[in-house]
Amino acid sequence: MAKKVKRIRVTQIGSPIRRPKDQRATLVGLGLNKMHRTRELEDTPSVRGMIEKVRHLIRVEEV
Repeated sequence: MAKKVKRIRVTQIGSPIRRPKDQRATLVGLGLNKMHRTRELEDTPSVRGMIEKVRHLIRVEEV
């Protein structure tokens, strides 16, 4: 039986304007580059690290 993959929903709530270039690139890496855009992503350590870097610009929910 296949293992169920945990997923999280990430929504951008803050603007990348006047933010460091690496934070803007992290948002793009998460698939977010416009306000209020939402993506469902797998809950992996690499995604969690990206979320931690821009936690002030996004909202995270368990799916």
